[in-house]
Order: sequence, then structure tokens, then C-alpha cells
Amino acid sequence: MSQGGPGVELDTSLGYMLKAAASALHAALEAVLRPLGMTITHYACLELLAQRPGLSNSELARGAFVTRQSMNVLLQALERQGLVIRPAQAPVGRALPTELTDRGRRQLQVASAAVRRVEQDMLANLDAGEQDHMRRLLTACIAALTQPPASAT
Repeated sequence: MSQGGPGVELDTSLGYMLKAAASALHAALEAVLRPLGMTITHYACLELLAQRPGLSNSELARGAFVTRQSMNVLLQALERQGLVIRPAQAPVGRALPTELTDRGRRQLQVASAAVRRVEQDMLANLDAGEQDHMRRLLTACIAALTQPPASAT
């Protein structure tokens, strides 16, 4: 028996349900990306670069939710595979802007289609209005946990 009072009711805990949904999404994404020789972080990196060419290692790490060190290791591997290019020297400061190669864009195109199918499957039982509502709710949850609270006046 627990000593500190009632625990969290897992069947109704939104935090627990979000974690379960994230875990299921992670597993589904891994399942479609693995046959393509990709990880979720690999895919996220390529997608970020397609949408925002020239991002630095630090910016990519933040966008893919990994450490700068992990992203640097991944970028070196992607560079060896011919999927991204980085200049030998930083044009300004210390950041090496990274860009996709044609080969990287082709790999991303295949992976993006697979990822879109997973997301479509995940949302199949929700109509467009419910999907929009979910986006607004998740955005509000993220903001509540990442933005400083408004000062009481």
C-alpha cells in the first residue's frame, strides 16, 4: 500500500496517456523507418534540413530533441553517406550550416511518405475538426510547461 496518499490514476491521467501515445507513435515510426535504414532522429534531421536549410548542429539538436553531441555524431554519419553537406569552415562564427544533398532529398521523400502514413493511421478516427482541436490542446499543454508563467498582477 502506498504511504503518500492516492497515486495517479493511470487510466485517466492525461500525462500517462500522452506518454503511451508518444510511445506507440515512436514504435510505429521506428517500424516504418528501420527498413529504410533510418532512425527517427535521422529522419527528423533530414526533415528539419529540408524545411530550414543551413541549420547548425545546435539548432538541429534542439529540433530533433537530442544532445548536440548526438547530433554531431549523426551529422558525421549522414555526411559520410552523402546525405548532407557542411562546409569545412564556418562562414560566420563557429556554426557549420548543414544542407541536404540530392541523395538526402530522395531518401527524405521516401521516409516522409512512410511517416505521413503512420500519422494518417494515428488520426484515422478523428475528423478534421477534432484534429485541429487536438493540435490546439497539445500546443496549450506544451506552452504551459515550457513558457514562464505570466506574472500575477
